[in-house]
Amino acid sequence: MRALLLFATLIAPIAAFAGQTPNSVDVEPDLHLLLEVKGQGVQVYTCAENKWMLKAPDAKLIDAQGIVIGTHFAGPTWKLTDGSEIKGKAIAAKPSPEAGSVSWLLLQTIPGSASGKFADAIYIRRTQTHGGAAPEKSCTSGESRQPYSATYSFYGK
Repeated sequence: MRALLLFATLIAPIAAFAGQTPNSVDVEPDLHLLLEVKGQGVQVYTCAENKWMLKAPDAKLIDAQGIVIGTHFAGPTWKLTDGSEIKGKAIAAKPSPEAGSVSWLLLQTIPGSASGKFADAIYIRRTQTHGGAAPEKSCTSGESRQPYSATYSFYGK
């Protein structure tokens, strides 16, 4: 009972930030979209204790015209070719509606990590995921690179 109460206490602030429910990836209505890109690449997993653990994403960021404008990698970090950069930490997740796909996420900007075009960003959303889930089979060693794509939306005031 005590653990349940502690969990509820920890989740309540996240729910208030992210929307009405703990697994909402919606942003506050007074925020506006700063940038939206498609991420396309792989989710890299390593084998630890007979199961696959996420190591890092390795993806290109593609704009609406199909031009690569940056990369997404460990941190998680997003970096544009003009030098703009941002790091985030997950504060909410919801299962993808597509089987075998990584979850949809709401991430909050890590204070002091945003620069350039990302300077005003508060939240990062990962939605519209296709693929990228960890292999279901157990493992003994090695690395697995699972192809994926997602929409990354950056929001600020």
